[in-house]
Amino acid sequence: MTGRRVVITGMGVLAPGGIGVKGFWALLSAGRTATRGITFFDPSPFRSRIAAEADFDPWANGLGPQEIRRMDRASQFAVVTAREAIEDGGLDQGSVTPHRTGVAVGTAVGATMGLDQEYRVVSDGGRLDLVDHEYAVPHLYDYFVPSSFAAEVAWSVGAEGPATVVSTGCTSGLDSVGYAAGLISDGSADVMIAGATDAPISPITVACFDAIKATSPRNDDPEHASRPFDRTRNGFVLGEGSAMFVLEELEAARRRGAHLYAEVAGYASRCNAFHMTGLRPDGREMAEAIGAALADARTNAQDVDYINAHGSGTKQNDRHETAAFKRGLGEHARRTPVSSIKSMVGHSLGAIGSIEIAASVLAMENHVVPPTANLHEPDPDCDLDYVPLTARDWRTDTVLTVGSGFGGFQSAMVLARPDRNLA
Repeated sequence: MTGRRVVITGMGVLAPGGIGVKGFWALLSAGRTATRGITFFDPSPFRSRIAAEADFDPWANGLGPQEIRRMDRASQFAVVTAREAIEDGGLDQGSVTPHRTGVAVGTAVGATMGLDQEYRVVSDGGRLDLVDHEYAVPHLYDYFVPSSFAAEVAWSVGAEGPATVVSTGCTSGLDSVGYAAGLISDGSADVMIAGATDAPISPITVACFDAIKATSPRNDDPEHASRPFDRTRNGFVLGEGSAMFVLEELEAARRRGAHLYAEVAGYASRCNAFHMTGLRPDGREMAEAIGAALADARTNAQDVDYINAHGSGTKQNDRHETAAFKRGLGEHARRTPVSSIKSMVGHSLGAIGSIEIAASVLAMENHVVPPTANLHEPDPDCDLDYVPLTARDWRTDTVLTVGSGFGGFQSAMVLARPDRNLA
């Protein structure tokens, strides 16, 4: 960032197999997978019948009956993780100026589960062509308007500054944090609550990915279905979840004695303007985003200690990404450990970029690179160090995390220790 320096001082995570930051890291560092057969609805009509579901109880996570009635599942995720981030960051109503505190929430598909459920109600299970709105939940309008996610988080934490939703497909979780860091860097806000949320495990989402054969049909072995960079991979596994962060200006965070997890040192985004779902094999656009993010961070490719990959588990993406790392980092790419946590928590669409930021920060915090689970037979075309099966102790001071999304979006973020030398 070229203006004020921005740091992460609080985190909240809700992911399959791990509710809360500690549970999430326990899953990743152990290399366990949270993928299973879908339980939210009857998946038998579908090609892919597996997902990474979060064992989330809104009551147990502090939501009241009115909040549960009012909010879609994805909105509930965002509020719960924002509250965890605020508590983790040691913020309270007296320590921030409301009109200088903002919110940025990323999402790819908004209130998918709420809309799906309510359509079933108002259409009487799909029997009525002319739906009866009188049967709808009173807050159905909020499901149609993704901005309600930002509003709910802002109300929950008392933020009266900028509030927005960023929806750029599967890069939303990176882009929302990048956007929020930019507001602090240029002086438009002092504190931002930023991250992303998605709860897309619904019949309509499963049907859409079935249609383009993007998801894995390995229904007889869901635990091992997500296998990025493996020769036998055959698609990604849908997931859900949320991660939210407290972002602050560095010197202000130091003055209040906050724990400094990492600096959001650099961020960039590109679009390939090529194809809605296709990727060029040379990885040029992602490589350009990587180069721009490194320049923004005022750091060199040789300083990157770990790459948190998009690693969706589709042949097209994994090969495109491998080429992008080689193009963006040069020979240093071959010396840098890479891994994909989607192998363990699935692909939660817009939320995953923020969940991967959390994984990157925790890798720095613990000097441990989480593994790529289920990577037994590396694809010869994916010939970098993709850290298979077991976490690796590794000195990690600078992390590159990247995302790729339908529409051609390519985003990259550099996270670094705040005490780095910028001379």
